[in-house]
Amino acid sequence: MRILHTSDWHIGRTFHGVDLLADQECSLAAIAELVAAERVDVVVLPGDVYDRSIPSADAIAVCNSGFEAIRAAGATIVATSGNHDSPTRLGALGSFAAAGGLHLRCRIGDVARPVIVPDDHGAVAFYGIPYLEPEITRAELGVPQARSHAEILDAAMGLVRAELAGRPGVRSVVLAHAFVVGGEATGSERSISVGGVETVPLGAFDGIDYVALGHLHSPQTLSDSVRYSGSPLPYSFGERSHRKAVWIVDLDSSGLAAVERRELPVVRGLSQLTGTLEDLLTEAVHAAAESDYVSVILTDATRPVDALRKLRDRFPHAVHVEWARPEGNPELRYRERVQGRRDTEIAQSFLTDVRGAPSPAEMTWLERALSAAVREKDGPVRVPVETGPGEDSTELSA
Repeated sequence: MRILHTSDWHIGRTFHGVDLLADQECSLAAIAELVAAERVDVVVLPGDVYDRSIPSADAIAVCNSGFEAIRAAGATIVATSGNHDSPTRLGALGSFAAAGGLHLRCRIGDVARPVIVPDDHGAVAFYGIPYLEPEITRAELGVPQARSHAEILDAAMGLVRAELAGRPGVRSVVLAHAFVVGGEATGSERSISVGGVETVPLGAFDGIDYVALGHLHSPQTLSDSVRYSGSPLPYSFGERSHRKAVWIVDLDSSGLAAVERRELPVVRGLSQLTGTLEDLLTEAVHAAAESDYVSVILTDATRPVDALRKLRDRFPHAVHVEWARPEGNPELRYRERVQGRRDTEIAQSFLTDVRGAPSPAEMTWLERALSAAVREKDGPVRVPVETGPGEDSTELSA
């Protein structure tokens, strides 16, 4: 049997406010093409199908289109819900979907109800473990004292092993959405720790022929039989050096035979550029980033006005800009930084740090304001008001 392991589609996600549905549609089409080219029998998707518990109509349409293309390519689909999904909504039409070859495992009651797929060597049992929040699931799993994800997953795997024990000779695949010890987060994942320890030990999956993990967004091998496929698209600039991929898993008559990596096409690259606004807009070295999603760190002496709009003239997919002063941001204790300095010097330094050096006229007003604040300690502040020719000058109390 040949299995394709993908995960964390996050359909409906935005990237710094940019809609990614078109990019996601392309990545799902690439997966469907790979299913056909590799003659895949089963596609496993362990969680975070959608990015939100209530996906938009457009997100549902893109996801359904992806499922349909994979089914048309010849594969059965087994999917679970992740911490971003609503298990109730995702699994609402589970029985109906199963008739069309899409098997959804979103409830605790489904953990020990495998999807059985036959091949030339017999049967393979696919067990789907959805994301299990300890506070919500511990009672139903029969472990009311459990607080950590490890305890909850142990209880779920106990149900899996008990069911599998009644199927001698049957090979097994487990789908799980969890943070397993040894995995490395990329920064675009949402934490799954709520009042407890979020990691689970690798040993929790002992005895299973292949474990398809979801939650972490980069392809990772924790053991020969336990792997993360990662997301099909990068969802943070921290992933710009990653090459997205899926795993092609082969099972023979005795269990796991081989696992091979297949890289997915880059829909749109990510680039992080640093320099002055003028250099970024003119230097030829940055031409390769013109079609990428771009994050920019500006090093101009003063903060440029309307920088993102100007950058988009050259980089139409620029999505993030920040300004870092050329001299950097040294970590100084505030008391040491202001010791022995006059109030006007401190205020001038503050203005320079946050928006650029104040003009002489602004410094004059600043000095007047500070002088008025000092005099206020001794009584009402008298602010002179200019008068016209022949008029007596007056003062207002502040």
